[in-house]
Amino acid sequence: MARTVIGGLIQCSNPLNDPSASVAAVKKAMHEKHLALVHEAGKKGVQILGLQEIYNGPYFCPSKDPKWCDQAESVPGPTVEEFQQLAKQYRMAIVVPIYEREMAGVYYNTAAVIDADGTYLGKYRKNHIPDVNPGFFEKMFFKPGNLGYPTFQTKYARVGVYICYDRHFPEGARLLGLHGAEIVFNPSATVAGTSEYLWKLEQPAHAVANGYFVAASNRVGKEAPWNIGEFYGQSYFCDPRGKILSIGSRDQDELVVAELNLDLIEEVRRAWQFFRDRRPETYEDLVKQLP
Repeated sequence: MARTVIGGLIQCSNPLNDPSASVAAVKKAMHEKHLALVHEAGKKGVQILGLQEIYNGPYFCPSKDPKWCDQAESVPGPTVEEFQQLAKQYRMAIVVPIYEREMAGVYYNTAAVIDADGTYLGKYRKNHIPDVNPGFFEKMFFKPGNLGYPTFQTKYARVGVYICYDRHFPEGARLLGLHGAEIVFNPSATVAGTSEYLWKLEQPAHAVANGYFVAASNRVGKEAPWNIGEFYGQSYFCDPRGKILSIGSRDQDELVVAELNLDLIEEVRRAWQFFRDRRPETYEDLVKQLP
């Protein structure tokens, strides 16, 4: 019998797109909007669900306004605890991207991983932090991750997480495969005109190079007052052959669902022996610092 998993991704716009709204109000509105889609996922039998980058807020990194640090919370903390109950209710593992406060002045772009029985399995902290135009000034808000590239054994599959800008770096994608990931979730906040041409190119390439499934999520809509571009949705699942299995619309809040046949990982890796034929002893220059 095939080992199949029902995967889900949520893509969502900001319901309180008001520059005068408080950080707490926006956080509450985004959370409540996501909850409706989380319940939809549970009722549809989704077994592993992924949310978008910093799901319970806007993508505030164009602002450089320290007030957005008020959105950060401990991980685990109150939001993770609420999702633990939802996971347990629906027997659904959940990847929950949150703005994390480690201590005063130390913040991370983080994703918590919760198993289907409500157990908090751990977290991934985004490793690659951009500071690029237009409006991706993340070094103002996030310290680079310090937890490496962990994977997490859920009831249904071993999952890894790679957050947004991380996806431009093949090194971590390979490490997630070497660490046993069967599905890699990439929660994102990416806009048209910047890297859209890479959206359906890079991550299927990671899936092929490493023989795993990729679950890529992206928010939708424009966010005031920054208006750096349109978050173009198109959240999708792709298989270890790079085939897109299911994809969301460009501009709608929605739950994207796909059936993932995990037996395909074994089949693909037997045909393409990339892990067997690696030559790590020749890769020394990869870890040398640039002059």
